[in-house]
Amino acid sequence: MDLDREVLVGHMGGPFWARKDAGAWSFPKGALEPGETALEAALREFHEETGIAPPPAPYVDLGAVRQRSGKSVRLFLTEGDVDLEAFEPGTFSMTLRGRTFEVPELDRVRWASVREARVLLTAGQVPFLDRIPGYSPGS
Repeated sequence: MDLDREVLVGHMGGPFWARKDAGAWSFPKGALEPGETALEAALREFHEETGIAPPPAPYVDLGAVRQRSGKSVRLFLTEGDVDLEAFEPGTFSMTLRGRTFEVPELDRVRWASVREARVLLTAGQVPFLDRIPGYSPGS
């Protein structure tokens, strides 16, 4: 695979990530709700985190990777173009020093080459890049 091929990544929101770049980006992801398939959850979470309609199928299941936290993340891949101008992040409540406020799940999204994504993504999500069909590590 061409290392200049691009993947969509989002910079994590909130004060912890605000001044970080390398290792502070993520693929849109989230929790599985009761009765959902993994793909249904991925599509819902993509829309909730970005405000952007997910690209049409087909999707390739890149499997799951266990994060340092113990949480398992499963990722799906498709080719398509999304309107980054439509980005409108979902939020979550965060309490810091006794004060609760809303924080965007992602504060920005961008296209990154596979090479750039290796630097930008959190370490626990980098293994997904090696699972992209047609890509071989070290190429």
